Amino acid sequence: MRGAAAHGYPIVLSDLTLEYPAHGPSPAHVALHGLSFTIAPGEVVGLLGSAGSGKSTLAKVLSGIALEQRQGEVQPVITGGDATVMGQSLRKLPKRRLPEYRFHVGYLPQDAAAKLPPDLTVSEIVAEPILERDRRYNRRALTTRVATMIDGVRLPLGFLEKFPYELSGGQRQRVALARALVLGPSVLVADEPTAGIDLTVRDAVAQLIGELRERHNFSALIISHDLPVLRRTADRIAVLDRGELAALGTIDEVFEDPRHPYVMALAGALDAGHAVIDDLEEGPSI
Repeated sequence: MRGAAAHGYPIVLSDLTLEYPAHGPSPAHVALHGLSFTIAPGEVVGLLGSAGSGKSTLAKVLSGIALEQRQGEVQPVITGGDATVMGQSLRKLPKRRLPEYRFHVGYLPQDAAAKLPPDLTVSEIVAEPILERDRRYNRRALTTRVATMIDGVRLPLGFLEKFPYELSGGQRQRVALARALVLGPSVLVADEPTAGIDLTVRDAVAQLIGELRERHNFSALIISHDLPVLRRTADRIAVLDRGELAALGTIDEVFEDPRHPYVMALAGALDAGHAVIDDLEEGPSI
């Protein structure tokens, strides 16, 4: 990686269009169209939007997952504009550079807690990204690094030898977060980091993300429908509807003066007392 680009922004989306190619009987589908915004060094941007608005598609592309193109999987491709992460154009990123790219970009996928390898211990799960890069990594240094991460996500070191089935959902999510950050990434992409977690744990996870951000100084894109979480973690929010940017600004700026119909609906849900906006699955007709 070449570090941050000359403009100094770790993430730059420039008129980005993402499309799923045609496969079998399914035609090509544009998931995101003409998306443009930047994320500054150390900034956290929250991303929310209607179902099918392209949130997780964007996360797959920025994390590098979409570039892996595993057999049998249909992944989105960049068909317009570009996404630049730490100075690297994703449209021009060759597959041989993907491992290096993934070193700098931490990814917490949707349902990460439920997808932890069941046959590995917590210690092995967190260590795996390091060993994937270097199987001969010094074992003592590895043990120290993993223990430091587990301590950083506020889990007892006694959990290192536990298996995922022995942990609660919130504890598994913390393990997944430790795994996403163990390489010390410059950018974190987190897709619904508090989904499926008990309400009493959500605030703790949000606080943890904030603390880790201060400690590790990464920039982040956090996808969430949980407004209290975004208030705790995000400097600004971006709202997507039907693959296009509907609003961008601080939470107060976006909801105090809503101009897009979907943003108006979100603001109305907030006024009605909804903290988690997952009941507005579709944007209203325009």
